[in-house]
Amino acid sequence: MKREVSVDELRFGMYVAELDRPWTETPFPFQGFLLRTQTQHEALRRFCKRVFVDVERSDAEAIAKLPARPAPPPPKSAAESLRGTTVYQETASLEHEFGRARDIYAQSAAFIDEVLDWVQTGKVLDGRRLREAVSNITDCIVRNPDALLLVSRLRTKGTYTLSHSLDVSIYMAVFGRFLQLPREDIELLGLLGLLQDVGKVKLPNALIEKKGPLTPEEFELAKTHVAHTVEQLRETPELPPSLPELAALHHERHDGSGYPKGLKGFEIPLYGSIAAIMDTFDALTKSRPYAGEISPSNALGMLHKARGVQFHEALVEQFIQCVGIFPVGSVVELNTGEIGIVIAQNLVRRLTPRVMVVLDAQGLPLRPQKILELVKEPMATPDEPYRIRRTLEHSKLSLDAAEFFL
Repeated sequence: MKREVSVDELRFGMYVAELDRPWTETPFPFQGFLLRTQTQHEALRRFCKRVFVDVERSDAEAIAKLPARPAPPPPKSAAESLRGTTVYQETASLEHEFGRARDIYAQSAAFIDEVLDWVQTGKVLDGRRLREAVSNITDCIVRNPDALLLVSRLRTKGTYTLSHSLDVSIYMAVFGRFLQLPREDIELLGLLGLLQDVGKVKLPNALIEKKGPLTPEEFELAKTHVAHTVEQLRETPELPPSLPELAALHHERHDGSGYPKGLKGFEIPLYGSIAAIMDTFDALTKSRPYAGEISPSNALGMLHKARGVQFHEALVEQFIQCVGIFPVGSVVELNTGEIGIVIAQNLVRRLTPRVMVVLDAQGLPLRPQKILELVKEPMATPDEPYRIRRTLEHSKLSLDAAEFFL
């Protein structure tokens, strides 16, 4: 058995089996020797910093004089290995940030509409403005991650491609903040979410808006939106150089069933795996031409079931930790029959988020809305506290979200 030690830790009687450099670069005539003299030790000091001692061929008393090895650190869990070291503090309350988030969302949506027009007409995108838009989104999310998520869930949506791009960008940035990634990586994720589907506008409208399942030929045509996106991003100045290649990954799956390359497992870069999860979650919670929406909680359940098969297992589990059992913006039915919207998470007790009650038990709008801090166990009746009975699809909320005031 060999043990690596510093030259200063050597003692007479130790057998030096290997050096930290080739033997031919030293004056020693033999590869391996028993340390007996000060001359040998001094020569080792001149040429080496560390050596490997053969414990079994060394004097036991000399080996006993080596300092005890520190216990190796425990191996990182899969979740810990995903996390960065940048700690973000919430610097604005939901009430204070909501107005700014609403403005940023509206400005970003208008800009993305413009971007999609540019792609459709073959114009080169403005990389500088794209980075500025994502920087504004990131600023808002760093201050308070719930505000922009809530706005994105409450707003009346435009086209699917537009709202999906912007909402995926928001989820990507929120998840990057949760993983404590550096600011520049959060912005990269935000850009990726915003732009990875822009190539869809190059596809025929009849294909994008088809209500039934695609034929094999139509599916092959639909896949080409990835190549369109990559080409568009490569031609766009002032974007991160890694962005085009990352934009080709959000349809890859861990079991190799995805496209365009059929990558498997850890062949898919980490940010591509994040993009796949965010893209799928947002799509499931929206009404699409070929499928209706499902509730956020049910979408999380589907991702959880597919973890380790289609999606990176640890990332799925971390995403569920990030957004909670009842993600911000979820429409929930309370045990009173009232309908509310989850407006903020409780990071410690996930089943007790902050809820704004907007409809009474008869389905009539509440004016003003009622705010429930479920963690404080407010009483619904003299004998029972409020609790969430189930989640609902967002379309079940028969109110204009623009009326809500926080």
